[in-house]
Amino acid sequence: MGSAKEIVTKAVILKGKKSFKDNYSIDIDNNASTILGCWIINHKFQGNIKNEEVIVNGSYDVNIWYSSDNDTKTNVINKTINYNENIDLKSKTDIDYLDSEIIVKALKQPVCNNVIIKDNKINFDVEKELGIEVVGDTKVKIMVEDLDDDYIIFDDKVNDAVLNDIDNNVKEDFIN
Repeated sequence: MGSAKEIVTKAVILKGKKSFKDNYSIDIDNNASTILGCWIINHKFQGNIKNEEVIVNGSYDVNIWYSSDNDTKTNVINKTINYNENIDLKSKTDIDYLDSEIIVKALKQPVCNNVIIKDNKINFDVEKELGIEVVGDTKVKIMVEDLDDDYIIFDDKVNDAVLNDIDNNVKEDFIN
C-alpha cells in the first residue's frame, strides 16, 4: 500500500521568451557613402521582478563601420545603447512572485539589421530575444510505495555435513 508525500523544493515555476525589435538613429558629422558593417558587443543585462512584471535593464555597444568622401575613407562610430524591457508575466496558475528569483538569458543576442544612411544619419534596427525563468518554492507530491523486504535470507544451518548428506542420499537413477 502506498502513501503520498510532499517535497518542498526550488524549481522553475514559470518560463517564457519574448522578442524585441527597436529602431535607432545616430547623427554623423561627415557625408557617409556606404555602410561596411554593423556589429554589437558587450551585451549586459539584469532582470528584476516587480509585482507580476519582469523589468530587464541592459546595455550594449553598437559599432558601425562606414565609408565617407566617396568611398575614399572609412570610419567607425560607437554608441552605447541602454534599454529597459518590461515583460508581463501571465500564467494560468496563481504564482506568488514575492520570494522568486529571476533568471534572464539572451536566447538571441542583439544583431543589427536594415542599416541605412539618410540625411546625415545612420538608421538601424536591433533585434534580440530574451528568455525569462522564474525560480521559486514549490511542492511536488509523490507516491511512496511500501516495499516488502526483498533480501534473501541466508541460512547459517547449511554446512559441509548437510551438503554431504544431500550428495549421498540423491539417487542418480531416480527415473527407474
